[in-house]
Amino acid sequence: MERIVVYHNPDCSKSLATLALLEENETEYDVVHYLETPPDIDELKELLGKLGLGIRDLLRRNEPEYDDLGLDDEALSEEIVYDLVCHHPILIQRPIVVKGDRAIVARPPEAVLALIGDDE
Repeated sequence: MERIVVYHNPDCSKSLATLALLEENETEYDVVHYLETPPDIDELKELLGKLGLGIRDLLRRNEPEYDDLGLDDEALSEEIVYDLVCHHPILIQRPIVVKGDRAIVARPPEAVLALIGDDE
């Protein structure tokens, strides 16, 4: 079975609930505290490829940094948005759960059950 990696924010109830579901299902996993060790641009691009999302799809628009950094400006280039997200990881939707070449944003947390149950 492929190892599960959870990009986790310990202050997020959804992230905590996702870890609890993994524990309940006796699933081994690794945790990345992405606020302490944010992904670099290459890691972020790899994650987005696994998620099947664009960088703007991953943004938490309700964070003050979203407005403070002007991320609502569609004229900002994708590379600038990547750079801002890497320097302000609070903007990343969470939790992100990765299994091999697939990933999900576990919202609701129960979405992780389909990922861990998929042993292709």
